[in-house]
Amino acid sequence: MTIRHARPSDYGRVIGRVNVWWGGRDMAPVLPRLFFLHFDGTSFVAEDAEGELAGFLCGFVSQTSPHEAYIHFVGVSPEQRGEGIGRSLYERFFAEVGKQDRSLVRCVTSPANEESVAFHDALGFEVERVAKDYDGPGEDRVLLVKRLGSDSEV
Repeated sequence: MTIRHARPSDYGRVIGRVNVWWGGRDMAPVLPRLFFLHFDGTSFVAEDAEGELAGFLCGFVSQTSPHEAYIHFVGVSPEQRGEGIGRSLYERFFAEVGKQDRSLVRCVTSPANEESVAFHDALGFEVERVAKDYDGPGEDRVLLVKRLGSDSEV
């Protein structure tokens, strides 16, 4: 497995799989090309030994909070889930933003996505709170936070 910074040319590969990886849900609109153009330093692609896309992570450092970073979207091929690819992508992100003096990583997930909440818990994220209508009416989200540093698991 190879994990590298995302490139603009990766966008087509990723966006072509997102809806399939999410069981046919229309997820493409929440992953714009801009992550592959403007946030390539904090976005990553995982490829298997044959160079096939195995996963990706799109994140960025906060322009508002100088010690924070944010993970926007992560995906792992359904055939390769459970192999540590997601964890490796997160750890690569943690290392990168840590070098940029970011000590807090944030992300959100749906309260209904219990697997995601459990995954983030295993990575050392804490539930900050459940925010009602966070992404619009009826779109509640679990706000997650992880502190980076000498006492973290990274």
